[in-house]
Amino acid sequence: MLTRQRAQRRKILKFSELGLSQDILDAITTHGYVEATPIQEKTIPLTLAGKDVIGQAQTGTGKTAAFGLPILEHIDLDNKNIQALIVSPTRELAIQTAEELKKLGRDKHVDVQVVFGGADIRRQIQNLKSHPQILVGTPGRLLDHINRKTVKIEHVKTLVLDEADEMLNMGFLEDIESIIKNTPAERQTLLFSATMPPAIKRIGVKFMTNPEHIQIEAKELTTDLVDQYFVRMRENEKFDTMTRIFDVQAPKLAIVFGRTKRRVEELARGLEARGYHASGLHGDLTQQMRSRVLAQFKSHEINILVATDVAARGLDVKDVSHVYNFDIPQDPESYVHRIGRTGRAGAKGVSVTFVSPNEMDYLRAVEDLTKKRMTALEPASLQDARVGKIKNAAGEVSKIVDAANAKEIQSEVDKLTAQYSSEQLAAALLSSVADLEKQNTPVEITRERPLPRRRGNGGGSRNGGSRGGDRRRGNSGGGYRGNRSGNGDSRSSNGAGQRRESSRDGGSGSNGERRFGDYKRRDGRSTERRSNNGGGAPRQRREFTVREKD
Repeated sequence: MLTRQRAQRRKILKFSELGLSQDILDAITTHGYVEATPIQEKTIPLTLAGKDVIGQAQTGTGKTAAFGLPILEHIDLDNKNIQALIVSPTRELAIQTAEELKKLGRDKHVDVQVVFGGADIRRQIQNLKSHPQILVGTPGRLLDHINRKTVKIEHVKTLVLDEADEMLNMGFLEDIESIIKNTPAERQTLLFSATMPPAIKRIGVKFMTNPEHIQIEAKELTTDLVDQYFVRMRENEKFDTMTRIFDVQAPKLAIVFGRTKRRVEELARGLEARGYHASGLHGDLTQQMRSRVLAQFKSHEINILVATDVAARGLDVKDVSHVYNFDIPQDPESYVHRIGRTGRAGAKGVSVTFVSPNEMDYLRAVEDLTKKRMTALEPASLQDARVGKIKNAAGEVSKIVDAANAKEIQSEVDKLTAQYSSEQLAAALLSSVADLEKQNTPVEITRERPLPRRRGNGGGSRNGGSRGGDRRRGNSGGGYRGNRSGNGDSRSSNGAGQRRESSRDGGSGSNGERRFGDYKRRDGRSTERRSNNGGGAPRQRREFTVREKD
């Protein structure tokens, strides 16, 4: 009943009722927006009125348009200074935000530029010479430009901190404060965050003026449009279980979430070895490779994207039908972000989470947050998977038959039809397309360090150590959202004041950064490969091979 009531309320709502000009309304129509989301409905009037706003809402709720439309409305085209600055935690989100603002501001001819780490800064400097009115960027690269004086933000009228909790979790607190201090005191500040840890509230108190607090509850997200399942099994059974479910469910477009870069790489390689069209997305890829992978996914050239949480942060791809959590996230909010990739625009989606027995507490924490129980899913048998794979192959055979030109190979066709029956030929073709032998391809998956047991307060350990996660500059900004290791453009110091962009996915790094596998810390000491007696000889990392059971 509540869902229907909300739908009815939104149906009557028109963007024209929010105080936007006709130019912006035309852009909205061109962009394909039909009705305002709750965050847009509440944020746009306040922002147009010049109020500071703290918006608590998850990814996929329409935040970009919520702050972007009022910003575009207020842009003075005769003013060639940067009038609006949007700070994003990752390059993917920054790029996506900039692209959406460009589309919305096209009719008004607003110049939007984006800067982020991992890309040629000289090209960015060249692009900045166009005097953009709106600049989107990641904290590290923005600060680099500010220090180089290639970006001047002393005329900024509106500052947006997008995914603020994620930026704090990635250790960007100092950078954010430095950026804010370079903006005028008389400015409008908009802050958006999925959660409201104390550090976010402190930013509100310190840098905002009587901010209006808007909260979009998790129950208002699209989780109702997602059928949520979980499969309980041992760690060494997860890969086989997942691929068999792929064969049964036949996902049109799917995202698989892994906890670390190493995990993503191994899963992507393993899926390719078993015949799936898959590719990985994580922070160690070059920007060119990342863009290529995303383009392949959006065009359905690959239909399974394996990604870390932050690599997929802000990712908005239409028609994602399934989300698979190979590793359950350590914090429940991440789960909501993940499944928010499917079940969009009124379409149904499916999520499947794979959990080992010692991770069931994390599953319950997720259910407590979403207020929805997941349905237990029985693992598919090898026979079920083979049947599913053959069924899926039948559709591919139809495409092959439609595309075939029999005239070119008529003589060979005649020979085969004389030698074999149509049933035999069809069976051979189907078997070839299905490629059932690849189901038996051995795949090696490295055992990950297990999640710590959640504490009775539902928060788990939050003081480092077993939490994992790559933190920048010690505890700066740490302890907010758990193990949300990411990618993007964070920087580490080499001791001489020089800064560099680095990966944030909790994977391999350099210059003393912690690496998954040996858990090397910044001080050079190992945090994992120690014997139980507190020192002694290094312990060999256990690896295993997932194989089909006889």
